Amino acid sequence: MHIGFDISQTGSGKAGCGYFAHAMIQSMLELAPEHHYSLFPSFGDFYFDALMPIRNPYSGRNVHYGPRHLSRETARVFWTGPDTEASLGRPDVVHANNFWCPVQLASSRLIYTFYDMGFAVDPAWTTEANRVGCFDGVFRSAMAADWVVAISEASRAHYLSVFPHFPEDRIRIIYPCSRFGDPTLEGKRPKALEGVAVGGYWLNVGTIEPRKNQRRLAEAYVRYLAFGGAPMPLVLAGGKGWLMEDFQKHLSELGIAAHVVITGYVSDEELIWLYRNCYANLYPSLFEGFGLPVLEGMQFGAPTVASRSTSISEVAGEAAILLAPEDTEGWAQAMLRLAANRVERDQLSAAAREQAGRFDCKRSAASLLQLYAEALAAPKRRKVA
Repeated sequence: MHIGFDISQTGSGKAGCGYFAHAMIQSMLELAPEHHYSLFPSFGDFYFDALMPIRNPYSGRNVHYGPRHLSRETARVFWTGPDTEASLGRPDVVHANNFWCPVQLASSRLIYTFYDMGFAVDPAWTTEANRVGCFDGVFRSAMAADWVVAISEASRAHYLSVFPHFPEDRIRIIYPCSRFGDPTLEGKRPKALEGVAVGGYWLNVGTIEPRKNQRRLAEAYVRYLAFGGAPMPLVLAGGKGWLMEDFQKHLSELGIAAHVVITGYVSDEELIWLYRNCYANLYPSLFEGFGLPVLEGMQFGAPTVASRSTSISEVAGEAAILLAPEDTEGWAQAMLRLAANRVERDQLSAAAREQAGRFDCKRSAASLLQLYAEALAAPKRRKVA
C-alpha cells in the first residue's frame, strides 16, 4: 500500500494535533514497514512550517518525503492545483491531519482526521482567522473525504450533528495516545520550579487561551486560598495562546500573581517531571476533542480533577473528579477536599495509572491501518471530475 501522510504539524512546536499524527506515523512504521510511505512536510496552506522536514525523525527503507515548500504561497499553488495527485505519485491513501482538506483527489482515498469544532461553538475562544481556516477545512472534509477519523465519541457526534449528510458508517473513532512510551520515566525539573517542593503544587497543562479556561481556574484558586487551603502554588505549563494578553494583569488583580508559576512551553522531560510530581493535575477546559493532558498526567499517576465537558469524561473514565467547567466554587471545594485528604489523592493516583493503560499507540495505529485497507476495498465516496 502507498500511504501519503500529512506530517506538517509534527515539528518541534507541535501541540495535540501534531502529537497524534506523530504517534500514528511512528507506530505504523513499526507495525507495517512493508508499506510505502510518502510523508508530506507541508499540506495545504492553512498550517505552514518552513523548517519541515528538517526537524522530523522518521526513517525507514520505504519512507520518502513529499515536496517541501519554502513559502506558504508555493505550498498553496501546489496543493490546490489540478496535478497534485499525479505529482504525489497517486498514493492509495492520502491522510489529512492539520484541518486543511484537498477536494481534487480523483483516485486516492482521502482520510481526514477530525479533532474538534470548538472554534465554531464560541467565537471568543479563538481568532477570526483561525476560526475561518479551521471551518473551511472541516467543511471541505464533509464534501470530499472518503473516511473521517474522529478522536472521540464526542467529536464524532459533533461532526455528524453539523454535517448530517456525511455517512455515519464512514466515520471511525480512533483514540489518540500519550506521546510518552515509558511511564517509569522520572523527567527533569523545570528551572521555573526551583524551590517548589515535590508534590507541593497544583498543575494545569495546556496553551493559555480562553477555551482552556485558566481564568476560571485562577478564580477557583483564589477561593481555595481564601478558605484556608494549603498554600501550594498553581503551576501553568503551556505556551501563550491567543486572546489572553491581559492574563498576567488578571492574576495581579486577583492578588495571586506571586502564587502562580507560568512556565511557558516546556520540554517533554520537564512535562514528565511536572506530571509525576504534582499534587494534582487540574484540567477545567470548556471544550475538547480529546484532552491529551488528562491522559498524559494519568499515565504518570497524577491525581486528576477535570471538566466533565465534551470528550474529557471518555478519557478520564471513573478515575478522576469531574466537575462542570463553569463551577468556580465547585473547583475550589474539590481542591480543598483533595488537599485535606491524602488517602483520596493516592487512590486517584492509582486509578489514573490503570485508566491510562486503556489507551495504546500501537492499538490505535493498527486500527488506522485497518481503516486504510477498508477504504481501499470500498469505492470512493464521490467521483471527482
